[in-house]
Amino acid sequence: MALDTSFPLSRSLWAATAAPAPQTQPLTASTKADVLVVGAGYAGLSTALHLAGQGVNVVVLEAREIGFGGSGRNGGQVIPGLKYDPDELMAMYGPERGPRLVQFVGGAADMVFDLIDRHGMDVPRRRMGWIQGAHTADAVKLTEGRARQWERLGVEVQVLDRAGAQALIGTDRYRGGWVDTRAGGIQPLSYVRGLAKAALAAGARVHTDSPVARLSREDSQWVARTAGGAQVTAGRVVMCTNAYVGKLWPGLQESIIDACTYQVATRPLPPEIRDTILPQGHVVSDTRNLLLYFRLDHEGRLLMGGRGPFREPKGPADWAHLERVLVKMFPQAAGQPIEHRWCGRVAITRDYLPHLHEPAPGLLVDIGCQGRGVGLQTAMGRAFAQYLVSGDASSLPVPVTPIQGLPLYGLRRLYVGAMVNYYRMVDGGL
Repeated sequence: MALDTSFPLSRSLWAATAAPAPQTQPLTASTKADVLVVGAGYAGLSTALHLAGQGVNVVVLEAREIGFGGSGRNGGQVIPGLKYDPDELMAMYGPERGPRLVQFVGGAADMVFDLIDRHGMDVPRRRMGWIQGAHTADAVKLTEGRARQWERLGVEVQVLDRAGAQALIGTDRYRGGWVDTRAGGIQPLSYVRGLAKAALAAGARVHTDSPVARLSREDSQWVARTAGGAQVTAGRVVMCTNAYVGKLWPGLQESIIDACTYQVATRPLPPEIRDTILPQGHVVSDTRNLLLYFRLDHEGRLLMGGRGPFREPKGPADWAHLERVLVKMFPQAAGQPIEHRWCGRVAITRDYLPHLHEPAPGLLVDIGCQGRGVGLQTAMGRAFAQYLVSGDASSLPVPVTPIQGLPLYGLRRLYVGAMVNYYRMVDGGL
């Protein structure tokens, strides 16, 4: 997918309500750096911030604007952990790396809120916890087990029955669930802009509207040539483009499913309706295969997100399924006008885990957030900085692996579309 055909960030709710971005300019003159970071999203800017804070000369190149990709388009839910439960991660990664990975992903939300406070970022936020709503009896058992695993690790959790879920969410559509108190909600575009301001203040150089047209290894150095003709020469490169990688490195785009996630937002709800939906300010996603995620923003709008067409949207009809779901889930919001519709791409790997690659000396690639990018990618940036400064591979939360293409990648739109249609028929009646 070419970046110049991407759905514009300007149509999102977040672009309409975000704090101003710092002033940045395209790269117009060639320069040198210790480390080049490609991509000004959460991972890239966190990497730059933590490197610059240690005196490393770092340049960030962004093809469009700060947060143009998933960092400016997501639902603003800061959820720790991964798709896998702690016991599963321990079994997958063994007794040495497994506990470190669980600790790493478990602390991801803490890092986001700590950075916001430490740097005085202008980011609306609320940290009341994440509810995972269970939509079937089997899902209730799954969420109970998940909550108990985190509880054994010292996390404050709450297991919900049907009545408890209804009281905290404001709908009778869930049979139960659990609450992870580490989580919360933020204005995601304000946050990535805050990271950019902090990175700039620490000494990083950030250039927007500077797409990398070619990346090559020359005489033990990396040279990134931008579409405008300027270039950056650096000893190390970190690629943090995620679902918006394009063709910058061979085989990388073919290693993920770059599915679209769609969102709608109402206008600010009247107080009498607002008080009946998520009254304590939790954020929510559920156990459906085609999961739904929703929350109230800082001005009282109700957001509903989920899967949509794989292609770029053609018009409001592409969000109609979410508008129907919103009213089915919250009948009290019927008749509230939809104020914003937007979408973005998410990078899904074959094993639903983040992937790190070093396909050539001095080139580190980060890809695959599986919808947990706010906390995960922020924490990844700090880990990358530690690794680049120390050279210690144990600083990385997951091992470096070879790039592997997905089977039948050229048919991904067909098989993803077929899967989506199937789950819509069997996935809980919405």
